[in-house]
Amino acid sequence: MPNSIDPRVLFAAERTILAWNRTSIALIAFGFIVERSGLLLILLMPERMGSLSLHFTLWTGLGFILLGVISALYSSKQYAGVLRVLDPSDIPQGYNPKWAMLVNAVVAFLGTLLIVALYIGHR
Repeated sequence: MPNSIDPRVLFAAERTILAWNRTSIALIAFGFIVERSGLLLILLMPERMGSLSLHFTLWTGLGFILLGVISALYSSKQYAGVLRVLDPSDIPQGYNPKWAMLVNAVVAFLGTLLIVALYIGHR
């Protein structure tokens, strides 16, 4: 049955990119929480927390956010590679498999904006 439509490979790849999307969002959210925890520590213990701990939480948080941005972009690149090797008959008619890449691109863009906003707000 060489002409049969079998979208299982496409849908498996799509589930994978959406799992990476959730991972990216979780890393970005965790990075934001880590970055904000420095401010909380200074409010709770101003005499024990110096600017070093604030810088540490800033850079650690930004690192996690950057990791989330990179994972969103890289998983989109890998998914695009899978789409390139799929036979057009493996994609159901009228189905647009590129929406998952658009969602990842938006998450990466917003994560980048968050990095810029947190860095500028820290200065």
